[in-house]
Amino acid sequence: MNNHGCCPMASSGSSRATAGARIAIGGPRPPTRARRCLDVAGWIVPSSILALLPKCPLCLAACVALGTGVGISLPTATYLRTVLVVLCIAALSYISAKRMRRNLNGRARAVSAFRILKRSA
Repeated sequence: MNNHGCCPMASSGSSRATAGARIAIGGPRPPTRARRCLDVAGWIVPSSILALLPKCPLCLAACVALGTGVGISLPTATYLRTVLVVLCIAALSYISAKRMRRNLNGRARAVSAFRILKRSA
């Protein structure tokens, strides 16, 4: 192992258990500010679309006409509303599943680090 600052050696020896514990305890780097903002936006955008989406297809057609200047028919507005609801729910489900997986991986990493430390002691 070299003596650079990027990979310091363990003071109690360089056994596999010590190296494994150091890696397991260190974990991944904390997220940057931009990453945290993107995570929050991932929750806010689909949630706000679901909250602000009109329930009436005629109201949705009117909003589309006011916003874009393009008129859409009532059946098209009905399908558009259904597609938007399904996409928003799918996005929120994906984001929540990703968050749960990240939390479970963090707990598993902490348990494995504890076991490594317990074996090396």
